[in-house]
Amino acid sequence: MTQRRTIGPHAVNRLGLGCMNLSQGYGPADEVESERLLHRALDLGCDFLDTAAVYGEGHNELLIGRVLKARRGEFTLASKCGFREKGANARAIDGSPASIAGTLDRSLSRLGLDHIDLYYLHRPDPETPIEESVGALARAVEAGKIGAIGLSEVSADQLRRGHAVHPIAALQSEYSLWTRNPEIAGLAACRELGVAFVAFSPLGRGFLAGGYADPSQLTDGDMRRFMPRFQPPNLSHNLAWLAEYRAMADGIGCTPAQLALAWLLHRDRDLIVIPGTRSVAHLEENMAAGAMRLSAAQVEALDALVNDRTVAGSRYVPAIQATVTTEEFA
Repeated sequence: MTQRRTIGPHAVNRLGLGCMNLSQGYGPADEVESERLLHRALDLGCDFLDTAAVYGEGHNELLIGRVLKARRGEFTLASKCGFREKGANARAIDGSPASIAGTLDRSLSRLGLDHIDLYYLHRPDPETPIEESVGALARAVEAGKIGAIGLSEVSADQLRRGHAVHPIAALQSEYSLWTRNPEIAGLAACRELGVAFVAFSPLGRGFLAGGYADPSQLTDGDMRRFMPRFQPPNLSHNLAWLAEYRAMADGIGCTPAQLALAWLLHRDRDLIVIPGTRSVAHLEENMAAGAMRLSAAQVEALDALVNDRTVAGSRYVPAIQATVTTEEFA
């Protein structure tokens, strides 16, 4: 039986689909394969899809709107605002009410919809108080353009402040075996406020899927080329424990990707997890992780092997790290 989780007024499969890499992030994607993957996701019961206005400069929303138009009633849709889309400062953070309103209208147009189920502020804007950003999203709820409000990569304090303006349905942040930052304060704040937590990059940008070894194999458009954990000397350190991690997956009888997802689902049974992929085979592999069960001893061994102390390198380069306000380990 598919295990459901509540996000706003919706009940969704706890394993959703992050759609970013169908448009950007890891090199070019195949349009035909992307269409096949989106349909296969719905066929498998993966009914929570996550996109954003900025993904592929609007391509991702256009893709979903076009491919799944006839199946709109089969999934809950989340998108995001908070970056400028045009002009010299395109992709600069902008959580001002005017920017949010304009981005939302363009999202609706690209998707071919008059309503989005869940709409996140993609990043907190240091120039705009979170209360003002959430206020703009609350007005969009009142206008019927969005069903619920989400926040992404914000601190526990910002979540509470936003929630005081209008109920926040979801907090989305990176969370995986090798990114434990939500355990500092974010998860506790979600439990306190009754906010759903959505974990993105649960496979560590593919590293926890076990197939990464050489940065020279990455295409020019692959964002991992600039991420510290994928660069020397951090890479050799992380590859050392990855070998043991792969052996643990073999011993359990699953793939490394399935082990990473099963760990998250065991770690917090209220989580919604949104791995991304461009491969139908990998999608099917990921969805099968929902049926896995790990023993307490297996979880303990994983926690000891991969954690904030054993992983070398920060999530992002300093300029990008400065755009998120999630709590960091000292």
